[in-house]
Amino acid sequence: MMLTDPAQKYRAFPQVDLPNRQWPSNVITKAPRWLSTDMRDGNQSLIDPMNAEKKRRFFDLLLKVGVKEIEVGFPAAGATEFDFISGLVKTGAILDDVMPQVLTQAREDLIATTFESLRGAKQAIVHVYNAISPAWRNIVFQMERPQIRDIAIHAAKLLRDNAAKQPDTDWHFEYSPETFSTAELDFSLECCEAVMEILQPTPERPLILNLPATVECATPNIYADQIEWICRNISRRDSVVISLHTHNDRGTGVAAAELGIMAGADRVEGCLFGNGERTGNCDLVTVALNMYTQGINPELDFSDIDEVIQTVEYCNQLPVHPRHPYAGELVFTAFSGSHQDAIKKGFAAQDARNDLFWNVPYLPIDPKDLGRDYEAVIRVNSQSGKGGVAWVLQQDKGYKLPKKMQADFSKVVQGLADQSSRELNAADIGDAFETHYCLTGDQAYSLIDYHESGTAGDRIFTGKIAHEGVERSISGRGNGLLSSVLAALRDEFGVQLEIADYSEHAIGAGSDVNAAAYVECRTPDGRTVFGVGTDSDVATASVKAVLSAANGIAVRG
Repeated sequence: MMLTDPAQKYRAFPQVDLPNRQWPSNVITKAPRWLSTDMRDGNQSLIDPMNAEKKRRFFDLLLKVGVKEIEVGFPAAGATEFDFISGLVKTGAILDDVMPQVLTQAREDLIATTFESLRGAKQAIVHVYNAISPAWRNIVFQMERPQIRDIAIHAAKLLRDNAAKQPDTDWHFEYSPETFSTAELDFSLECCEAVMEILQPTPERPLILNLPATVECATPNIYADQIEWICRNISRRDSVVISLHTHNDRGTGVAAAELGIMAGADRVEGCLFGNGERTGNCDLVTVALNMYTQGINPELDFSDIDEVIQTVEYCNQLPVHPRHPYAGELVFTAFSGSHQDAIKKGFAAQDARNDLFWNVPYLPIDPKDLGRDYEAVIRVNSQSGKGGVAWVLQQDKGYKLPKKMQADFSKVVQGLADQSSRELNAADIGDAFETHYCLTGDQAYSLIDYHESGTAGDRIFTGKIAHEGVERSISGRGNGLLSSVLAALRDEFGVQLEIADYSEHAIGAGSDVNAAAYVECRTPDGRTVFGVGTDSDVATASVKAVLSAANGIAVRG
C-alpha cells in the first residue's frame, strides 16, 4: 500500500547551489549535435533485440533522417553485435559525413574488442563509461572515490593507447561519468578532469563529456542546474562537448534535455521515439520538432513521419502511441465540436492571409510539413459539432455549407453517431448528407430539363419534372429564376416555399469545375428547410437546390 507519509521512505532530491543561474533566461537558437542511441540503448531494452536485417534497416533510416552520429552498438557484447558493426565498416555502409559510435565498459579486454570492431573505419567515436554515484560506489562496487576515479583514468589510457595502434582512423572519444545526475557534482567534475588530463582534448579535437540522467530522480530544472554548474567549472570548456543523455523515469526526459541545452549543452543523445530501458530515453523526434515549431531548423528531416514510424515499429516491435507528440495517429485529430470549429476557422483564416506564418488553433505544427494530409485533422463521433461535420464534407466532397445548414445537418450526424456508437468516417457523413437532402435514390421531384425566358424582373421557368416517376411539364413566372421555379412548384404541385437565403460556390478548378448551390427556405407554417444542388451550370445547380428542399418537404412532411 502507498504510504500516507512517503517521507518515511523517500528523500527529496537536493537543490543545486548555483547562484545567479543563467539558463532560465536562455533561449534555444540552434540545433544541437544529435546522437541516436536506438541501435544500442534502444536495442538492449527490446523484448526481442533487433537482428542484423532490422539493425541495418534502422541504420539506413537514421541516415535518411539525417542523423550524423549513430551509436551502432556494443561490440563487446557478443559476436552478433561485433559482426554487424564490423560489417558496416567493411561494406562501406557508413557515409563519409557520418560518425559511428560504439560503447564499452571501462575494462581492458572490452575496450580492445571495441576498437577491433571498427578496424578500417574512416572516423569513429569510442564511448567509455563508469558509474560514479554513491549508490553504485557503496552498494555495487564497494569502492571509495579514488578507486572509482582510477577506473576512469585507466579507461582513458586504454582509449589513447588503442587508438594509437590504428592511426588511419580519425578517433574521437566520449566519456560518461555514469549516474551523473545522482552523483556529487564535485566528484563528477573530478572524474571528467582526470580523463581530460589523459586524453588532452583541444578545441580542434574536443572530448565528448556525456552527463547522463541515468535514472531521472529530480525535476528538469535541477538537471539544468547540474549542467550549468559543470559548464561553469570545467577547466577547458572550449575543448569539451557537453552531451546530454536523459531518461524518462519522471516523464520529463524531453524537458530535461531542452533545459540542459539552455544550460549550455552542445549535444543530445536519445532514441527517435524515446524507446529505452524502463520508461525510455529522450525522444529525439519530439525535441527536434519542438525546435522546428519555434522557427529553428533541427537539421533532422521528418518530412515523411509515417515512414519513420513504420520502420521504427517494425524494427522495435513496439507501437508508437496514437497520442505520441507530433507522430501519433491521433495527434492532429479533433473530435470535440469546439476544437473542430476553432480548427476550421483557423484554416479559413490561414487561407485568407497573405503570409506563410502558421497560426491554426490546436495545431502547433502544420501536418503537411510531416507528410500528413488534412483528412484526419477533424474526425466525427458523438462529441463532434457542426464545424467538424462541415469540415469533413468540405474535404471529402467539396461542399462549403452555409452556417445555418451546418447546424441543420449536424443534428442528423449527431443522431447517426449516437445510434451507431462509433466514429463516423467521410463515407458515412457523405451518405447521410445525400440521403437527408434527397440527392440520391427515389425522389418526389427530379429535374429532367428546363428553359428560362423573359426579361429582367419577369422570368418564366418552363421545365420537365419527374414527379414520383411520372414526367410532368410545369411552368411558373417570377422576378428571377428561383422565384419562377417556386411559382411552378406551387401552381403544379401545391408546394409552397419561400427563399430565405441563397449561396453558391465552385467545386474544383479548371475544366473540371462544378457549382454547388444552397437554399434556405421557409414553409407557410414557419418551418425551415434546406436544399442543395450541384451541376456544371450554376443556374441548373440552383434549380436542383430548390427541388432538393421540395423533396425534403415530401419526405419529412
